[in-house]
Amino acid sequence: MNDTRALRASIVDTARGMSALGINRGKSGNVSARIDTGFLITPSGLAYAATMPADIVAVDLDGNATGRRTPSSEWRFHRDIYAARSDVAAIVHAHATFATTLACLDRGIPAFHYMIAIAGGSDIRCAPYATFGTQALSDHAVRALDERRACLLSHHGMIAVGPSLAAALELAVEVETLAEMYWRALAIGEPAVLGADAMAAVLARFATYGKP
Repeated sequence: MNDTRALRASIVDTARGMSALGINRGKSGNVSARIDTGFLITPSGLAYAATMPADIVAVDLDGNATGRRTPSSEWRFHRDIYAARSDVAAIVHAHATFATTLACLDRGIPAFHYMIAIAGGSDIRCAPYATFGTQALSDHAVRALDERRACLLSHHGMIAVGPSLAAALELAVEVETLAEMYWRALAIGEPAVLGADAMAAVLARFATYGKP
């Protein structure tokens, strides 16, 4: 475990950060990071405040787990996202209030605001419902994340991915912020949606956004 100690500690910090930032509560959600042999993931059913780096579970791409704990029940979609996306090094899954509210209505988030582009496209999709921890849910999530860095999960929550734990957590916060804004706009009426040309221009600018 020694060569992954720092990464394990960062996973714990990220999981606790979800609660501190208000995008997750209790034991829900999970966090993982890629390693050469597969990925490291938070354990199942353990409060984040009680989770230690030694509790983080290693899982290979065949689904074999190593560690003193059982991996999160959602390990399948973590495995399959890493297998499908070489650009992803970290995954944050949260039951964020506003994102989950929209997901319970089977609503994705359209381009009501240009910052939707932060998730990689002109919308944030909502994956169809499937029982938690199943291969069906994983398949839906991978499809919803095609050419995207975030998605909602019907009647469940959200997923955000990134090149680092910090980036994935930051994106999860951005998605929850957008979900809240969309939810509030819907309370007044159906928001206007930016057209394809407008979003194409935004996405072109986002190609260099935040880069030197």
